[in-house]
Amino acid sequence: MSPTVLVIDDEPPIRKLLRMGLSTQGYAILEAPNGATALDVLGREGVDLVLLDLGLPDMRGHDLLRTIRASHPGLPVVVLSSRDDEAGKVEALDLGADDYVTKPFGMAELLARLRAALRHQLAQRGERPVFRIDGLSVDLVRRVVRVDDVEVKLTPREYDFLRVLVLHAGKVLTHAQLMHEVAVSSEPQYLRVYVRQLRQKLEADPERPRILLTETGVGYRLRAPDDEPNLKPRAANDAGPRTTETTH
Repeated sequence: MSPTVLVIDDEPPIRKLLRMGLSTQGYAILEAPNGATALDVLGREGVDLVLLDLGLPDMRGHDLLRTIRASHPGLPVVVLSSRDDEAGKVEALDLGADDYVTKPFGMAELLARLRAALRHQLAQRGERPVFRIDGLSVDLVRRVVRVDDVEVKLTPREYDFLRVLVLHAGKVLTHAQLMHEVAVSSEPQYLRVYVRQLRQKLEADPERPRILLTETGVGYRLRAPDDEPNLKPRAANDAGPRTTETTH
C-alpha cells in the first residue's frame, strides 16, 4: 500500500511540484493550504507522513507542529524551511519534527529525507540489536562497538551518546535534544568534545566524517545504514555546530 503524504503549504505551485514529484514515486498525496484544513484532513484521513511548510497564512507553522505532535505523536513530520532560518529549524526539531528540507530543494534530496523519516518511524517500534554501517557495528544488547571487526573501547558517556544517535539513525538531533538525552551539561562545548572523540574512534578519516554528520547550526545526524552518502564530507574546521552561542 502506498504511503500517504499530507502536504501542508499555502503556495499552489509548490503543492503542484510536490504532488507531481511524489506521486511518480508511488506516494498518495493529500493537500492542505493552511493549518485549519490540515487539522481537518488529519482528523478524517489516514496519513503516513506530513510535509509541513512553516510559513502558513492562518497560524504559525511551529504551533501546528506542536498540535500535530500532541494528537499524532508517532506521525513522521518533515519540515520545509527557508535557507536562512536556522532558528526555525532548531525550534521545529525540538518540537518533534523528524527532519527538515531547505527551500529551494531538489526532489532527490526530499525523497531521501522522506524515506529516512518513514524508516525511522519503523525502527522506533523496536531496537535493532546490531546497527551496521561502513564497517562500524554497534551491538545494543551486548554494548559492544567494533570498527572493521576490531572492538573499540568507549567511555560510558561516549557509548550513551552513540546509542542515542543509533536509536535515531537518519534523524537530525538538535544540540538541546542530545544534551537532554545524554544528560550532559547545557554547555554546547561538551557535545563537540564527544563528537570529536567519537569521530577519532569510529571514522576512517575523522577530518572528513562520513558517518557522524554535522547539520550546521542545528545539531548532528548519524547516517542510517541504507542512506545514500550524498553529502560531501566536511573538513575538520567546519565539522561542528554553528550557533549564536558558540562555533566549532
